[in-house]
Amino acid sequence: MEQPLLGSETPDYETFPERPDQQQEQNYIRTLKNKRLFLATFAAVLGNFSFGYALVYTSPVIPALERSPNPALQMNKTESSWFGSVFTLGAAAGGLSAMVLNDLLGRKLSIMFSAVPSVIGYALMAGAQGLWMLLLGRILTGFAGGLTAACIPVYVSEISHPGVRGALGATPQIMAVFGSLLLYALGLKMPWRWLAVAGEVPVFIMMVLLCFMPNSPRFLLSQGKEEEALKALAWLRGNDTDFQREFQQIQNSVQKQSSRLSWTELRDPFIYKPIAIAVLMRFLQQLTGVTPILVYLQSIFHSTAVLLPPEEDAAIVGAMRLVSVLIAAVTMDRAGRKILLFVSGYAMGWGPITWLLMSEILPLKARGVASGLCVLVSWLTAFMLTKSFLLVENAFGLQVPFYFFAAVCLVNLVFTACCVPETRRRSLEQIESFFRTGRRSFLR
Repeated sequence: MEQPLLGSETPDYETFPERPDQQQEQNYIRTLKNKRLFLATFAAVLGNFSFGYALVYTSPVIPALERSPNPALQMNKTESSWFGSVFTLGAAAGGLSAMVLNDLLGRKLSIMFSAVPSVIGYALMAGAQGLWMLLLGRILTGFAGGLTAACIPVYVSEISHPGVRGALGATPQIMAVFGSLLLYALGLKMPWRWLAVAGEVPVFIMMVLLCFMPNSPRFLLSQGKEEEALKALAWLRGNDTDFQREFQQIQNSVQKQSSRLSWTELRDPFIYKPIAIAVLMRFLQQLTGVTPILVYLQSIFHSTAVLLPPEEDAAIVGAMRLVSVLIAAVTMDRAGRKILLFVSGYAMGWGPITWLLMSEILPLKARGVASGLCVLVSWLTAFMLTKSFLLVENAFGLQVPFYFFAAVCLVNLVFTACCVPETRRRSLEQIESFFRTGRRSFLR
């Protein structure tokens, strides 16, 4: 189960290289102080909170605007489908921008930059006097979400260590789910304009906290800033720990990939295999239909014979997603990534784990560009599904898109079994060694 299909060309194919000093590394991990690491992670993933909030903003707002007495704001089904789907176009543009900004500004500054379109977008929706302001606000908040979706998992993965990387890797999804849940809860009481105003709050908190957080030591080393990288790692791990040893390992890995990615290198299996796996994971994750379901959740409940009001059903779904992703965070480093992809639903498996695996398996040389590519593919797919969902439902009924989503889930099981490697308790340097050498001796 832990063996990928993208196999080795040699008979001694294995997943990771032998680690004779594995016990020493485990002892080192036990000495680390994680409080500052947790704080830096929290500061970053507030961007995911805002992303989750903005993604489902349309769920309570579309029904309200379809009944709006203001002709300038009243929406028909076609306009509702655009209002629901343009967010994903903005997210795709954000992913495209991340391909440049992730390596140009760095992970932390790219996350901070996302606050600008986010604040403007929420302000436009809060003060909207026409449909164009609502659509532009959705595009801008989507752009911010796509940028953070590409940058935050990479930042969290690069500042973490193997002892907590699985749990922390789930925090972007946890915060996105929590942001969605808060939107559903506030939607029970707040008018739609005030929902947009409330969305500004986590963005400002994120900006303030990130001002005091370090950048990724791996990124700083890739920029030749060794002293700054050493200080960043010391701050994250604690000055009285043996962080110098970890710093040397990171430095050695960065030096092997000091040059920029070239087109000819894309033919190297060490580069193209992890990128192909990550992109396909993002594509298949979106094909499960999670985005259109969340965007139109209240509208979906309106068309079904449920007992509770649709807005309360949406809040219940949000609560269950939060519980599921919390369980995933606790079990990911114990059960492993791959087994959860098999046995769990979206919120426990294909939601948090695919983002984590993306940030883990991409080689450092290609991490900034490839993570942006993953987000671009993900949200272009989401746009096609979200734009067509209401039209398909009206033409053929609600069951047709859900049959399609179920079929995709079966494909995902085959893809997981054949192509996805297990990365539990492996450092990023070991994971790179797996794709470079094709050895899996750690499975003993």
